[in-house]
Amino acid sequence: MKAETYVAARTISPELHSYFACHRKKARERAEQLAPLPDAGTIETMIEAAFWASLRREEGYPPRVSLAYLPPQQAQGPFLFESPLPLGATALTRLAPAVERRGLHLGVWREGSELCVWGATRGIPLLCFVLEVAEPGLLVVKHHNGEETRKFINVAVLEGDQIKLIEQSPSDQAGPPPLLRSLLQLDTSAHGNRSAVTVLQLAVSMREHGHGGSLLLVPAGSDSWRSSILQPIPYAVSQAFQGRAAFGPNGSAAAETAGADIAAIGGLTAVDGAVILNNRFELLGFGAKIVRALGSKPVEQVYLTEPIRGALPSRVHPDELGGTRHLSAAQFVHDQRDAVALVASQDGRFTVFEWSAAEGTVRAHRVETLLL
Repeated sequence: MKAETYVAARTISPELHSYFACHRKKARERAEQLAPLPDAGTIETMIEAAFWASLRREEGYPPRVSLAYLPPQQAQGPFLFESPLPLGATALTRLAPAVERRGLHLGVWREGSELCVWGATRGIPLLCFVLEVAEPGLLVVKHHNGEETRKFINVAVLEGDQIKLIEQSPSDQAGPPPLLRSLLQLDTSAHGNRSAVTVLQLAVSMREHGHGGSLLLVPAGSDSWRSSILQPIPYAVSQAFQGRAAFGPNGSAAAETAGADIAAIGGLTAVDGAVILNNRFELLGFGAKIVRALGSKPVEQVYLTEPIRGALPSRVHPDELGGTRHLSAAQFVHDQRDAVALVASQDGRFTVFEWSAAEGTVRAHRVETLLL
């Protein structure tokens, strides 16, 4: 019998091949080792195997696994199987519990005419095709950006029969505000990018605990934001905790410490109310209740955007984005226009609120596709 096919895999594979081929031309200028370019057929086969594996269970748990297309010779410190395993849903499901930790990839390469899993590795070269099973029926295509932050660039998200291609450079008329531009580009040479990377890491941490939550970024050296917060703050911090994510020296030890700080702050968002940080990433309090500033008008609409190719901006009421967290966050940014609000929903959606001076309204950016 002919095996059932995953139509989305065949639809998206030629475009993904073109994406990686185009970026190879730019990456060669950096004189770094590049990962091999998978052809469209290879991409399709990998996506199909990962998709069907995602719908299975191993001892009752859905598999979470990351596949990287590269030969063992290009991997850094890999472990190799004596006999490579044929790439398929059965092998991936059984291997998933051993490699579900973040940053560990199963290596995929051809043995003769067949794709096989040769082992696993943490170190992969620039522009390596990576396919991650995030949830049942939810796959993410990404690659390493080659920077010290070790951030992966999301290229596409496949959720069932839905295909979402990440728009790497939004070109709407007003242009995205600075934070969103940094989150999309992640060019560490850009001004302020270190802060953008930290915000992105905080967003990932907020989303991971699954309780939903809000985080407010306010200007350091100003107390104007207090007019939009019910006083007293239940868990105000008398001596600001300064996260080392933004200031620590580069290096693995510092990165581990920064990661612990980010996880700790992200965990605070699970408490009812908002976490408040200033833009030096000093913790000011958590459990804060947002109120409309005295004399301010209720926010009537926000400008909704999503960094997905083909997604058109629209003006909506904040209620359409979610519950009271979204409405209060939109109101906070409407009243405190030099602040940013991050909101995680329990269903995994994630929204960043910023004031757009060009449009004279609050912008709401749906960015969960960048966080997977």
